[in-house]
Amino acid sequence: MTTEATAPPSSRPDAVDVAATVARLRKTFATGRTRDVAWRKRQLEGLVKLMTDNETAIAAALEKDLGRKPFEAWLADIASTVGEATDAAKNVGKWTKRKQRLLEFAQLPGRGWVEHEPYGTVLIIGAWNFPFALTLGPAVGAIAAGNAVVLKPSEVSPASSALMAELIPRYLDPDAIAVVEGDGAVSQELIALGFDKLCFTGGTEIGRRVYEGAAKHLTPVILELGGKSPVIVAADADIAVAAKRIAWTKLINSGQICIAPDYVLADATIRDELVAKLGEAVATFEAGSSGKRIVNDRHFDRLTAALAATTGTIAFGGGSNAAAIEIQPTVVVDPGLDEPLMTDEIFGPILPIVTVQSLDEAIEFVNARPKPLAAYLFTKSKGVRERVIKEVSAGGMLVNHLLFQFTTAKLPFGGVGPSGMGAYHGKFGFEEFSHRKSVLTKPTRPDLTAIIYPPYTEKAWKLARKLF
Repeated sequence: MTTEATAPPSSRPDAVDVAATVARLRKTFATGRTRDVAWRKRQLEGLVKLMTDNETAIAAALEKDLGRKPFEAWLADIASTVGEATDAAKNVGKWTKRKQRLLEFAQLPGRGWVEHEPYGTVLIIGAWNFPFALTLGPAVGAIAAGNAVVLKPSEVSPASSALMAELIPRYLDPDAIAVVEGDGAVSQELIALGFDKLCFTGGTEIGRRVYEGAAKHLTPVILELGGKSPVIVAADADIAVAAKRIAWTKLINSGQICIAPDYVLADATIRDELVAKLGEAVATFEAGSSGKRIVNDRHFDRLTAALAATTGTIAFGGGSNAAAIEIQPTVVVDPGLDEPLMTDEIFGPILPIVTVQSLDEAIEFVNARPKPLAAYLFTKSKGVRERVIKEVSAGGMLVNHLLFQFTTAKLPFGGVGPSGMGAYHGKFGFEEFSHRKSVLTKPTRPDLTAIIYPPYTEKAWKLARKLF
C-alpha cells in the first residue's frame, strides 16, 4: 500500500503532548479497567454507534479527502467497520473464556489452559486510502483484547483524521482510547515511546522503517502492507463476469486500495475478449465521469509518469487532468516488465494486462515476484482452482471475485513476506492483539512428583522413564 512518508511540520495539528497522552492511557490500563469484558463490549458498541450516528459526516470527510462517492464511503469504510465491531461485541465474552487443554499422562494431576491477556497499551497507525476502516478496523481487535489504544490516523486524509479526533472521545472511553493527529514525525515520536504492540498499515518501505523503530523496544508488530496483487484469468473463465468484477474493484477509491488488482495475467486465447469486456464495463460504470480523483499531486505525478513511460499498448483511457488531479480509467496491454507499471505498486486506476500462454506461465510469473497481499483467480475448473491455491503464495486468495476477503470477520486478513505480517478481523484480531499466556496448575497433595526428587535411585529412574 502506497503511503506518505512525511508531511511538512505545518501539517501537524495544535500541539498535543504525545508522551502525556500515552502516559494517561498506560495509567488507565494499570487500573485493570480495560480488562473487564463488559467495558470492552461497551466500547465496541460505542464504536458501532459512532459510525452509524455520523454516517453523513464520515461520508463528507471521505468525499473531501478522496472524492469518494457516498455509496463507496458506506460500503468500504462504514459498513465494514460496523460489521467488524458488531461481530466482536457479540462474541468477545466467548473469545475470552478459558478453554481447558487435555494434558499428557505425565502432567497429571493438573490442569492447563491458554489465558488471553491484553498486551497493554497499543499503537495503531492507520492509512489514508480507507482512513476509518484501516484505523478503526484494527482497533476493534485491540479493544476486544482489552488493551488501551492510541490511534494515529493518516495526515494525508486530514478531514477524516480530524473527524476521528472529534468523535472518538465522545463515544469511547477517553482515558483508554485516544487519537493523536500529526505527520510522520509524530508517528516516529509515538513509536519511540515503546508500545506493548504496534499495528501499521501502509507501504512496504515505510513498513520497514516502522519495524526498525519498533525493534529498538522489542515491540511486537502487525504490518499490513501491500504489493502487486495479481489476477489470473484462465482460459475457461467466465470473461463477462470477470471483466465486470475486475473493473468494479479497480475503480473503487480510484484503485487506491492495497488489495486492488495490480495487474492481470490473461491467457492468450481470451485476452482480447477480456480487454473488450473491461472497456464495456468501465464505460458503463463511469458514464458521465471525466476521470478518477487521485489523492494528491504527488501521486498524480507518479501515475502519469508511469503511463508516459509505458511501452505497452493503451487499449482505452490514458487521459488525465492535472488541475482536477484526475486520471481516466486505463488498461495497458503488455507493458514492459521492467517499467514502473510492472515494478511498482500502482495504487491508481491503471490496469496492466500481461499475456500468458498457459497456467504454468501465470503461476511461474507470480511466484518469481515478491509475495503479494492478495492473489485472485477466475476459472470454472476445480483443478485449476486447487492448483493455484496450492502453488501461489499470497497473504490471501479469492477465486472468481475480488476484495471480499477483506470484508469478512470469519477469515484472517494479513500479508506474508514483503506484503506484511500478522493478521486481524474477527476472532483473529482478538487473538492478534492478545498475549496467549500458558497456564498450568497442579495440586500440592498428594505430591506425586516426589519420585523425581534427589537422591536419584535406580528404582525412581525406571519409574520416571515409564512416566515421561
